[in-house]
Amino acid sequence: MTTGTEEYYRERALEYDRVYLKPERQGDLHLMREWLAQLLAGRRVIEVAAGTGYWTDAIAGSALTVLPTDVNVETLQVAENRRTWPESVKFVEADAFSLDSVNGNFDAALAGFFWSHIPIPGLDEFVDGLFHRIEPGAQVVLLDNRYGDDNSHPVTRTDDDGNTYQTRSLEGGRSYEVLKNFPTVEFLRTKLEPFATDISMMEWEFYWAVTCTVSL
Repeated sequence: MTTGTEEYYRERALEYDRVYLKPERQGDLHLMREWLAQLLAGRRVIEVAAGTGYWTDAIAGSALTVLPTDVNVETLQVAENRRTWPESVKFVEADAFSLDSVNGNFDAALAGFFWSHIPIPGLDEFVDGLFHRIEPGAQVVLLDNRYGDDNSHPVTRTDDDGNTYQTRSLEGGRSYEVLKNFPTVEFLRTKLEPFATDISMMEWEFYWAVTCTVSL
C-alpha cells in the first residue's frame, strides 16, 4: 500500500526540516522532544516513516536502541547525515506497511507525522501490521499536527472516504496535492482500541500525541 505522498517527500527531503524552524512552534517542539525522550528511555524502538531524523535525534540519547525506517532513501540519507549517531541507532529502508521485512525485537514504536498521511481505508492495515510487529505490552507513540487556519495549509479537497488534501509547493515551484488528515480524539480511539489499552491523548498548541500499550 502507498499513501500517495512518497514522491512529494522524496522531492522535499532537503528542505523538509525547515518546518521545524518556525519560531511560533519552538515552545511546543522543545516540550515534545523532552517528553518523548523520557517516555522512550531504555526502550528498543522501531521508528516508522522516520523521514529526515528529527524525532530520531530526540530519542537517540535515551532509548536503548532506535531503528529508524523509511520508504524513501533520499530522506534517510538526510537523516544519516544529520549528526554523528551512536551505535545504538541504525537506519533501514522499509515500507511502513511491510514491517515484517525488518529484523529486530522492539518494545516500543514511534510514528511521527505519518498517521495523517495514511488514507483512511488503510489505517486498519497499518495499525494491525505495526502492532503485530512489536512485542505485546510495547509502548506506541503517534505524533502529528493539529489543524489551525493560521498555521496550516488550507484544506483544498475532501474525497469520498473522508480524506482531506492540501496543495503544497516546493522551492522549485512544483506543486503537489498532499493527503493530510486531522483526526478527532474519538476517531483515533476507535482505530486503536481493537489493538491497544491505556490509550492517552496529549495536545500542544500545534501538535498532538497519542500513547498506548499493545494488547495483542
